[in-house]
Amino acid sequence: MTRAKAFFAAPLILLGLAACEPVPTSGGPSGGIVTVPESVSSIAAPFQDLSTARVKSEDGCYWYTHQGPVETTELPLRTTSGNPICVRPAG
Repeated sequence: MTRAKAFFAAPLILLGLAACEPVPTSGGPSGGIVTVPESVSSIAAPFQDLSTARVKSEDGCYWYTHQGPVETTELPLRTTSGNPICVRPAG
């Protein structure tokens, strides 16, 4: 009976571990943390952490690290009206 439980538990444990993915903090494909220019900080919504802002090379937009109570997530830096802030047009 315990062998049957182990047979079903092992794949579930591996599946659970597969969901663990680290959030990049600096360097790598996301680019390093940059100093946000005054023109960007003046249009950014107030609840975002500009000290962790970086420009992703994939889309040319600013992203920041949001540290919530449960998880740490990379989110796009947005204006007060909800638009993403980018250094080059999307294309």
